[in-house]
Amino acid sequence: MTPEPTNDVRTPKSQGRGIRQTMSDLHTWAGLLVGWLLYAMFLTGTVSYFKDEISQWMRPEVPHRQTLPDPAIVAQNVANRLTTLAAGSPQWSVYLPTERNPVAGVFWRNAPAPKGSTSAPRRTFEEATFDPTTGETLKARETLGGDFFYRFHFQFHPLPVMWGRWLAGFCAMFMLVAIVSGVITHKKIFIDFFTFRWGKGQRSWLDAHNALSVFGLPFHLMITYTGLVTLMAMYMPWGAQTAIKTPVERSQLNAQLSAFPPPGKATGEKMPLASIEAMVREAQARWGARDVGRVTVTNPGDASARVAVTRGESTRVSMSPQYLLFEGTTGKLIDVHDNVGAAAETRGVMYALHLGRFSDLHLRWLYFLVSLGGTAMVGTGLVMWTVKRSSKLPDPARPHFGFHVVERLNIAAIAGLSIAMTAFLWSNRLMPADAVHRSATEVDAFYWVWAATLLYALVRPAKRAWIELLWAGAAVLALLPIVNAVTTSRGFWHSVTTGDWVYAGVDAMLWAFAALHAWLAVRTARHKPKTKPARRADVATTAPSAINAPLSEDRA
Repeated sequence: MTPEPTNDVRTPKSQGRGIRQTMSDLHTWAGLLVGWLLYAMFLTGTVSYFKDEISQWMRPEVPHRQTLPDPAIVAQNVANRLTTLAAGSPQWSVYLPTERNPVAGVFWRNAPAPKGSTSAPRRTFEEATFDPTTGETLKARETLGGDFFYRFHFQFHPLPVMWGRWLAGFCAMFMLVAIVSGVITHKKIFIDFFTFRWGKGQRSWLDAHNALSVFGLPFHLMITYTGLVTLMAMYMPWGAQTAIKTPVERSQLNAQLSAFPPPGKATGEKMPLASIEAMVREAQARWGARDVGRVTVTNPGDASARVAVTRGESTRVSMSPQYLLFEGTTGKLIDVHDNVGAAAETRGVMYALHLGRFSDLHLRWLYFLVSLGGTAMVGTGLVMWTVKRSSKLPDPARPHFGFHVVERLNIAAIAGLSIAMTAFLWSNRLMPADAVHRSATEVDAFYWVWAATLLYALVRPAKRAWIELLWAGAAVLALLPIVNAVTTSRGFWHSVTTGDWVYAGVDAMLWAFAALHAWLAVRTARHKPKTKPARRADVATTAPSAINAPLSEDRA
């Protein structure tokens, strides 16, 4: 009996997913889930490299100065004023003027209310801006200025500080995962940096995303990691809590990280402060005439007073504290704190690299441009997700819910954020200078306008929403310098002729960003999505017959 022929043809086993495919999914979802917040963090962090200049622009009452007075004289003038203005304060600090911030900023703690007092509780601290020449308070409009973008960048102001910083850290960790997984996924990422195919739909978005990623890859990795390091004591406090238990050890840790010496117990014996000017002069002799950043006084007017003169940040790539500690009533130098341990110094260097305050104008512009490229990297990644999936939708006119949500959030997060940030600046110019709760109203304008752009994106067709909001962004950016010229005496041409380059520079950048938004609006309007050709019907039917043909012949 002849045995039946057996079929030895086996179906090939499906290959498992490789590391690159796994990393690709991780890269996609790590970037998408928090991509909108990351875009906002990147853009507000980018403009924060010029936060001092933005703050100047938002306080037009502060006069423009070509030269700065001697910091030692400024410190003495402000100290004389604070002896009466902040009488009874346990601590006050004077931030001395710099080329980027030509005023004296002052912070002081209010004296605690007497025990048993039934009066309404007052603020625990006060802030003011002083004229560095006269030592008198400057009557400038109340505003957070560029500090709003800075605070939003790492704590989503006005969220509670702890919640905002935890949220920012969560997003930064996702960003770090996205960067590492992106490098693993794109094995030809450096080759792709030199390849850009214009007008190819999804391929063009991918090329742009790759080029922007490689262009600033070391910077993006550095800025993300150092951002986490700056708040490491909050994110991972358990090591310090285990190792440092006594008050003395905690005081030593504070000295490694902060130049704010804690106030000692007041003796109650009234004694005047010694010459603040002489103390600052001693610090200038050690560090340089313009390298003194802050003067902090604890228990002023008491026999236990201490004065800390802190070194500035513009001449060293470290944020580790360096200061001279003086006896407040005699001016005697009692401690020189000019170095910290290796761990604290490593943290200080990473902190300085993240903030970039050590940089001169040219390096600050490089920080700005590479960080702006990082913002575009996140934005192109978000857009690429929708472009890649739009061609696979059964009915592009009626996308599924998840696609619809991502698409509309992209519009509001990218085009809407530009409008909201500009609205913050518009409100600064349009509100009366003496309005109550002025700075809070500016912040409210930012959030209300941003929410309005999201609502607009939800009710309009996606492409029309992109075009219209980009044109709206171009319009509000282009008109703002004109509003500035109408509402203040420091318009663009006046600033150019008087050498007020901060005001002229901000106006010029607003016009540059307006041109960028107009160009994006035109490109979006001209874009026509390409549809893939339908697959031939015989491809699906031919493949099975070709596979089964040998089996039929064997059996015959």
